[in-house]
Amino acid sequence: MRMAQSEVQIRPAATVMLLRDTADGLEVFMLRRHAAMAFAAGMYVFPGGRVDDADGAGDEGFVVAAIRECYEEAGILLAVDSEGGMVSDGHPALAHRIGVHDGTVDVRALVAEHGLRLATDQLPWVAHWITPKGEATRRFDTRFYMVSSPTGQTSHHDDTETVASMWVRPSDAIADHAAGTLQLMPPTIWCLRELARFTTADEAMAWGRSIGAPDCVLPKLVYNTEGEFAGLVFPWDSTYASIADPY
Repeated sequence: MRMAQSEVQIRPAATVMLLRDTADGLEVFMLRRHAAMAFAAGMYVFPGGRVDDADGAGDEGFVVAAIRECYEEAGILLAVDSEGGMVSDGHPALAHRIGVHDGTVDVRALVAEHGLRLATDQLPWVAHWITPKGEATRRFDTRFYMVSSPTGQTSHHDDTETVASMWVRPSDAIADHAAGTLQLMPPTIWCLRELARFTTADEAMAWGRSIGAPDCVLPKLVYNTEGEFAGLVFPWDSTYASIADPY
């Protein structure tokens, strides 16, 4: 039954879609979250997580968080040298993934020490979702970014928060979800559907850069007459305006 709830604090979060070109078309990197995780357990997601105080404030804090989480979860450090080139496997800055993950190494200080800078200007903001009101335990204000994955770096999941990873064509991920073999959250599905329209990373990135600040998507929870959860309604659904917020 539906129970009265107090409002849950909204936490800022950021995630990034790593893109690459293959002979079979555009692929995106996805991670499977550990089954014991409190949020999105067992689901396939893009690298991402909460914005920490050390990431900074405002727009920059979100982008830095996306880059930091990408390094922690996917092993990809989105940092460039003085000539604008992304770092490659073997670079000494890539040896500090565990330290960044456990908080003993600050990612900003790390790149500065090696004469690098975070590639914050290469990650267009393409989607903005907030967890619905009425969610009992966790709500996130999440910004989704995208970037062409550095060709010289090898991606691999962290084996802590994530237990598997894959490069997949967006249309294949959507099909697997429809078949019930891949667990995905609504924002992930939306992003995959957008990516599925493109055949190359350059095409997708051009779309991403054209967006500017995306509209915020705040789904609403729907309940049946017995007060049981019955699904989500999104701003583009015809019934959205008629559904009252739970508070």
